[in-house]
Amino acid sequence: MSASTSATLRHDWSLAEVKALFVQPFNDLLFQAQTVHRAHFDANRVQVSTLLSIKTGACPEDCKYCPQSGHYNTGLEKEKLMEVQKVLEEAARAKAIGSTRFCMGAAWKHPSAKDMPYVLEMVKGVKAMGLETCMTLGRLDQDQTVALADAGLDYYNHNLDTSPEFYGSIITTRTYSERLQTLAYVRESGMKICSGGILGMGESLDDRANLLIQLANLPEHPDSVPINMLVKVAGTPLENAEDIDPFDFIRMLAVARILMPQSHVRLSAGREAMNEQMQALAFFAGANSIFYGEKLLTTANPQADKDMQLFSRLGILPEAREEHADEVHQAAIEQALVEQKSSEQFYNAAV
Repeated sequence: MSASTSATLRHDWSLAEVKALFVQPFNDLLFQAQTVHRAHFDANRVQVSTLLSIKTGACPEDCKYCPQSGHYNTGLEKEKLMEVQKVLEEAARAKAIGSTRFCMGAAWKHPSAKDMPYVLEMVKGVKAMGLETCMTLGRLDQDQTVALADAGLDYYNHNLDTSPEFYGSIITTRTYSERLQTLAYVRESGMKICSGGILGMGESLDDRANLLIQLANLPEHPDSVPINMLVKVAGTPLENAEDIDPFDFIRMLAVARILMPQSHVRLSAGREAMNEQMQALAFFAGANSIFYGEKLLTTANPQADKDMQLFSRLGILPEAREEHADEVHQAAIEQALVEQKSSEQFYNAAV
């Protein structure tokens, strides 16, 4: 099967078509994904985001993968909503290490009326720094969505997590239709959608294909599609889940790239467990966005300097902001990468 590399986007993928992509020879799939990727993106640029937990723990949802759920004893301390100034300080640090997007996540089923004013101030403050803004706050109603858009929020993250068929095995406190409704509100408000899922929860190939079909067949493709590898946390129902085969994970990234050629496909949670070779394959398969920094909400993430070292070895540079790139800041990042590449801290494969 061949995928078009033209600008025409499809929203009518069938299960048979998508499964055929998954099961083709690995090299054929990667070649196809890389061809599609190069038709729409610079193959050696990766968008860099930082994620901060602005409110941690005691979430009323029962997502079986999540250490922040109040239903499980994972040893995670409940924290109140962070002060606005502290969030802005973290955003400034993120910009200083090269992030172009600052994502803020709160462990809520939905934001409350009393918390919304503080959330809106966070958005305005981060936006004023010249960073793209992203939030994940749970389910939104239409008024909350409009308020976030008016405050300047660029992206809203609301993952579908898995297929509609497997969803009830993972979450019972929020319906799939509620998730789709929130995405519809976000799209109608003019904000960009960030939505993806998690692999390694016991789902089947059909489930993986159907998750991507749900995303690709939306009226507009998500601008950002995070593909997460389950981070198994003691105390959650999935702490002993079977490890996902690394090649299966790469296949997921490649098929996502083919189905949603103009979206950023984010190599998201689980990178701490991936070696450099697997991450390099992920970028070749069409992943062109990462979270950057030491933590993803409550789980570990490769440290920023390690990411920059890997970028240098692969000849990858951070992607500039689309709206108004800070050229001086971007040039400083690229110069730092050049200097790092020539330093002695890097392993020389030719020696």
